[in-house]
Amino acid sequence: MVIYQMANVNVRNLPDEVHRAIRIQAAHHGRSTEAEIRDILERAAKPPGRVKLGSLLASFAREAGGLTDEEHALFERARIKTAARAANFE
Repeated sequence: MVIYQMANVNVRNLPDEVHRAIRIQAAHHGRSTEAEIRDILERAAKPPGRVKLGSLLASFAREAGGLTDEEHALFERARIKTAARAANFE
């Protein structure tokens, strides 16, 4: 059985007006301030339009003439589509 531990982050010296604005935003979205901060951080770190490394490398290869459409389709079918996990060295 694999147990995943979530990271904890402490933010020091957060201005009161920023905390208040996040608290109001959280209430508007019907969630806790902590949940709102998690959502803000996730959207900042993983914007919807970001290009993922595998897709970028495949596009370079296609543009360079290194992959045919069939080869690209083969890689697309073979690639793992689940989110990456942090390495566990225990």
